[in-house]
Amino acid sequence: MSRVLRWMDKANIPENAAILDIGTGNGAFLVELAKHGYRNLTGIDYSSASVELARTILQTEGLTDVSVKEMDFLNCHGELKGFDVCIDKGTFDAISLNPDNSKEGKKLYLQVLKDALKDKGFFAVTSCNWTKEQLLDRFSEGFDFVQELPTPSFQFGGKTGNSVTALIFKRVH
Repeated sequence: MSRVLRWMDKANIPENAAILDIGTGNGAFLVELAKHGYRNLTGIDYSSASVELARTILQTEGLTDVSVKEMDFLNCHGELKGFDVCIDKGTFDAISLNPDNSKEGKKLYLQVLKDALKDKGFFAVTSCNWTKEQLLDRFSEGFDFVQELPTPSFQFGGKTGNSVTALIFKRVH
């Protein structure tokens, strides 16, 4: 969360930007975004229990104007549109590693993401499963690479690598 928030500050993302948290879970990132002054926040998750928990946490924090919806990103039927920033902290990983329809899921994810973002909107993706090169390849159609966010690295067998990859893309037509 902190690396994406630092990038948003440096990129001067306006406080009224429409921001979508894909796979919001307990809504912790929505809370942090709101604490940083962002006001147009939406979180989605396919899990009703996660959505209920997120709503409870947001209400406890006094953040009643944050929208949380029970929704499957791959089956949103065009409901997600007009976002300036979409943030994914693991949903793409889960979809792309699903043994059933992995290839179709990845293709559909890309299409739904392109539909959800405004032209020149930003996509921040954090992955524990895909390398920078793999993500660059996956999001090459309809997106320009903006930057890689710093993540912890490790060394093994004389090679340096990262356990997490965090990239920023910009939507282009």
